[in-house]
Amino acid sequence: MHIPIVDHAKVMSKGQITLPKDIRAKLGLSVGDRVTLICEEDRVILMNSAVYAMKMLQKEMEGEAEKAGICTDDDITNLVKDIRAEMEGL
Repeated sequence: MHIPIVDHAKVMSKGQITLPKDIRAKLGLSVGDRVTLICEEDRVILMNSAVYAMKMLQKEMEGEAEKAGICTDDDITNLVKDIRAEMEGL
């Protein structure tokens, strides 16, 4: 696996740096996208904010389906049917 490394990025007067094209592509970043910076000791992890938010949501939701009794695809299908029936009855 090739990991692109930029070892001499320059910090500009307002604290800005330029992310190289290959890193932007790897992170799925486009103009205007937001990034999340995570500081861990002497390093910074830069992530696409949308990806970071989804990972945090997945982490928070881990095990919740089982707690609610949703263990199979049929359980999900039945839940969707129940919710649709409720919504139609409103």
